[in-house]
Amino acid sequence: MPGQGWASGTFHLPQTHASISPVPPYSREQPIFTTRAHVFQIDPSTKKNWVPASKQAVTVSYFYDSTRNSYRIISVDGAKVIINSTITPNMTFTKTSQKFGQWADSRANTVFGLGFPSEQQLTKFAEKFQEVKEAAKLARDRSQEKIETSSNHSQESGRETPSSTRASSVNGTDDEKASHGGPAEAHLKSENDKLKIALAQSSSNVKKWETELQTLRESNARLTTALQESAASIEHWKKQFSACKEENDQLRSKIEELEEQCNEINKEKERNAQLSRRLQELETELQDKELELEELRKQGEIIPQLMSECESVSQQLQAAEKKNKDLEEKVRTLRTEVEESKHRQTNLKTELKNFLDVLDGKIDELHDFRQGLSKLGVDD
Repeated sequence: MPGQGWASGTFHLPQTHASISPVPPYSREQPIFTTRAHVFQIDPSTKKNWVPASKQAVTVSYFYDSTRNSYRIISVDGAKVIINSTITPNMTFTKTSQKFGQWADSRANTVFGLGFPSEQQLTKFAEKFQEVKEAAKLARDRSQEKIETSSNHSQESGRETPSSTRASSVNGTDDEKASHGGPAEAHLKSENDKLKIALAQSSSNVKKWETELQTLRESNARLTTALQESAASIEHWKKQFSACKEENDQLRSKIEELEEQCNEINKEKERNAQLSRRLQELETELQDKELELEELRKQGEIIPQLMSECESVSQQLQAAEKKNKDLEEKVRTLRTEVEESKHRQTNLKTELKNFLDVLDGKIDELHDFRQGLSKLGVDD
């Protein structure tokens, strides 16, 4: 899988390769191998994870420059160059899985990864990489041999010229001087022309590297601008987080108020329980009074001689009935108060449930927002 088994070492931010033409001129570079793969680059921040450079599989090709005797791997996604890597003998292509391989490009300061549809395509690409790497090494060795040969010829020409001059000065004639000095001078002229060509190529390379350096500076400026924009975005998210935190504090205050209201409801329940107990006591007392009244009535029927006391008993009875009515009135009043208290309690429970539903929704929104903020922090 991408992100596992990548080559060890320290890598810097991938740089833009605008100084090297992404599309090889047909008169100089020709494709020698082409395949399709998903392109990845190492994440410069973590140096462990892979970042997709293409949304889908793109064409990846080897190109050979016959003039410079060099090889490049080039891949273009639309108008964007995503791989422009010159192969050197020091590079190594590593298979990290059955369908994924990678190589480090020190010039680009990055690591490229390719995901292939099949293991066979990965094997062909790796074999071609090794073949091109050997060809690049052979070209480098030949170039060094030419430079050494040219240097030796220059030294030999420097030794031959004085001897020819001495010979011509001793032997005497201009014809002899031309016959002895002509080949050496031609060789020196040839070497001088080669040195001029090498100097011109060196000047061209210097200009090319200056152009690439300017491109890198522009790329760094763009990266600095992007970093500043990211910092501004972070400040914006911090402000939103502060606003959400204030809203959370307000919700907590509201919760505390509701808890106080719940405490008041509990106190109201206790008062209702006390009223219920008082009501039961009054009902018991009423029953006792009724029993007492019944006994008085029986005594009035059984004992005729107590008629004189009947009036007193009647008065007591009337007073008891009046008191009974008062008690019944109190009972009705207490029942009414109990019903009203139950009604208020029901309303408070409904309001509390609605508020808790709203609070749950707000808390879920806050949780989702925090998750989004955490993901943003990880991406940054």
